[in-house]
Amino acid sequence: MPLTDGDHIRGLLGTYCRLIDAGDFVGVGQLMADAVLMTEDGTAIATGADEVAALYAGIVTVHDDGTPGTQHVVANTSLEELDGGAIRARSAYLVFQAVPELPLQPIITGSYVDTFAPAGGWHFVERRFSIGRSGDLTHHLAPGVIG
Repeated sequence: MPLTDGDHIRGLLGTYCRLIDAGDFVGVGQLMADAVLMTEDGTAIATGADEVAALYAGIVTVHDDGTPGTQHVVANTSLEELDGGAIRARSAYLVFQAVPELPLQPIITGSYVDTFAPAGGWHFVERRFSIGRSGDLTHHLAPGVIG
């Protein structure tokens, strides 16, 4: 069964979730090597593999097992075709976390607006993110990252 362009894009979204949950920030950087990470308002915060990897390594707490103890879920993705063959994906995210000091619980929600380009195989070229609701982030993010 051949995969559609949408399947490839949803696969990239899922790969991001698996890499971040494994604490593989270098892998996240490689996945986003051609991308710019931005806040919701378009402020660039990291560009390219090295900056993206360093950003995540600097803000996400990794626990004794080498992971952040999280399970990222990306859902409700809608796709929009852009000029030049690019695709914009709008998704909701929900992050669960369980660590020895914290039972399993949702810790943050929000949205991603990702742009993907087809040249050389589908890849991220931009990610804008926003935070919706949040709970206890003290075991997930470095102090002072949010709030």
